Amino acid sequence: MNLPLLLRLLLWPLSLAYGGHVRVRAWLYEKRWLKQKHLRGKVISVGNLTVGGTGKTPMVLWLAEHFLGKGKRVAILSRGYRGAGGTSDEVELMKHRLQGRVAFGVGKNRFAEGHRIEQQQPVDLFLLDDGFQHLPLARNLDILMLDGSRKLNDQWLLPSGVLREPISACRRADILVVTRKTERPDIEAGDAHKYSIFYAQPRLLGFRRHGEQSALLYVSEIGHGPFFAFCGIGNPQAFFNDLSHWHVPVAGQSIFRDHHRYTASDLRRLEESAQSAGAIGFVTTEKDAENLGGVGTPALPIFVAAIDFVLTAESEFIAALERKLQLPRGAQA
Repeated sequence: MNLPLLLRLLLWPLSLAYGGHVRVRAWLYEKRWLKQKHLRGKVISVGNLTVGGTGKTPMVLWLAEHFLGKGKRVAILSRGYRGAGGTSDEVELMKHRLQGRVAFGVGKNRFAEGHRIEQQQPVDLFLLDDGFQHLPLARNLDILMLDGSRKLNDQWLLPSGVLREPISACRRADILVVTRKTERPDIEAGDAHKYSIFYAQPRLLGFRRHGEQSALLYVSEIGHGPFFAFCGIGNPQAFFNDLSHWHVPVAGQSIFRDHHRYTASDLRRLEESAQSAGAIGFVTTEKDAENLGGVGTPALPIFVAAIDFVLTAESEFIAALERKLQLPRGAQA
């Protein structure tokens, strides 16, 4: 979200009011004037401070695979933002990747969804997707994702900026994971909190052709290009930067609103832009692929980038996870 300065200034009083509200709300939960509800299984929350993509979904997938590999029974709780019928693009992406190996609870009341799952089957671990601000549900561990390509100190609170909470809210986190950067983030959350900070970089697994379940293809196997890139995600520029880093030749690009559901007219306009740019096909994200249903068969192939990420100190990250999860709920590591 990059609003003109004049509009940001006009919205600033609303940001002040919003900031006061979220501070008071967090304080009431910290002092236990507002009570949190507890599930039987352990809960790991993955969230962020900003509107837009920071790698929450890849982190949830990484955690799910890690704990499944250890024989744990895992469930994912998600609000299903801008979804319908008990699902969303991100939920469908995770379901596609995890292939029925975890239970899903989708809804605004994450405790109710988790309780419903626990009534049906035993769960060792709940992954609370986009859960940093979902304070009604108690958690054993808070992982906060930060986009290293953004300077947080330059951001304003909603609605005049992209911050969901003041930067000082970082103090509630147990672990910070910084994506797309390899140095300490520019956070100012007070000296009283020592962070466990880890770094992660996106990794391209390959491309699959949209509408097909074939094996992933290398960049060299999808054609010489150029391609037309499009996406409707929280941080579109990060995707375009990744394509450049992965040496995918791009002749043009188009940006849609986060979680955009594509229509047949959207596809026609994209095809016209791609043909004008001399592209031989499209490249997009897995989340966008979930929003392409029902738009028909395009004249040009759409290649979907499948990604995960690599933690630069994975063994230390796992040790930090295990150490915190072994503590009684609410204890400090």
